[in-house]
Amino acid sequence: MTRFSFSIHARDGKARTGTIQMQRGDIRTPAFMPVGTAATVKAMKPEDVRRTGADILLGNTYHLMLRPSAERVARLGGLHKFMNWDRPILTDSGGYQVMSLSSLRKITEEGVRFSSHLDGSKHMLTPERSMEIQRLLGSDIVMAFDECPRVDQSRDVIFRSVEMSMRWARRSRDGFDAGGDHARRAALFGIQQGALDEDMRRYSADALRDIGFDGYAIGGLAVGEGQEAMFATLDFAPGQLPDDKPRYLMGVGKPDDLVGAVERGVDMFDCVLPSRSGRNGQAFTWAGPLNIRNAKHAEDTGPLDERCTCPVCATYSRAYLHHLVKSGEILGAMLMTEHNLSFYQQLMQAMRDAIAEGRFAAFAADFRRDYLK
Repeated sequence: MTRFSFSIHARDGKARTGTIQMQRGDIRTPAFMPVGTAATVKAMKPEDVRRTGADILLGNTYHLMLRPSAERVARLGGLHKFMNWDRPILTDSGGYQVMSLSSLRKITEEGVRFSSHLDGSKHMLTPERSMEIQRLLGSDIVMAFDECPRVDQSRDVIFRSVEMSMRWARRSRDGFDAGGDHARRAALFGIQQGALDEDMRRYSADALRDIGFDGYAIGGLAVGEGQEAMFATLDFAPGQLPDDKPRYLMGVGKPDDLVGAVERGVDMFDCVLPSRSGRNGQAFTWAGPLNIRNAKHAEDTGPLDERCTCPVCATYSRAYLHHLVKSGEILGAMLMTEHNLSFYQQLMQAMRDAIAEGRFAAFAADFRRDYLK
């Protein structure tokens, strides 16, 4: 069986549509990966996530290593069995969460020593340990361990961080390759860093190419720099990476971010936004975001989105969803999340179709006209 392959079926400008083939199933690109941080996409059953059209989920190394632990997940048969998801899973390396969530962290050449945000317990995360955790989880796409520097730091500080991340990328490659059977059926992605700087991004991309990975992620964006700066970076960053490998923009984003990034040659995305926003009463629609808490929805018998084909829009009114969310009912979070994840997958399918039919520019213009009005 194919361990990992990526084929591009059609191009339209810089946008591409294709398929990643892996042993646990095909991933259609451009792809959006719902985030299952702690072995669950919040407020959703895994089988319902699959019904929205998701081909792959994301799991989180940092959270799972702390609770219930990678060793326990392995003893219980691996992450797929543990959470009842039989398709591909991508796991992040834990690096970003260590930097953003943990207190008292100390970064050295070896790795990052940190205190758990749960109980203050001490841990050490290195490239080798990150590879081991992801192997224990049974990840299909493993992410290299890196540091994500803040974009507002000095150029010298960012470049030293990039250099260290590239050394960590080599150690991640070696650690992954030593993984026996897991390495023979999983894939490893490297992560480009360099903040908003074209030269540093090129340096990072060249270093990753020299090591060699199955796919390449664009890291260090969607960290507060704003959409304009992100798009300016994406005008050059994807083109610095190998054309024949998947390009994954980490942690992005809003629907209009996805369209703009696909325009610039990105193939894969993940973001907590559709699920987190759903739990907080925000729905994404083809006509733009909608706050279901607003009083104007209290007696609206229409669906969240006339154009949406999801079961929520086919069954439940804005008035009912308004009531559920305002009342703090769990069902409100469940239905809003299901709609949002369905909308994101419908958006990805619409982009794949538009690229295949050579009309992506027109699709993007129409989308922005309706969504950003």
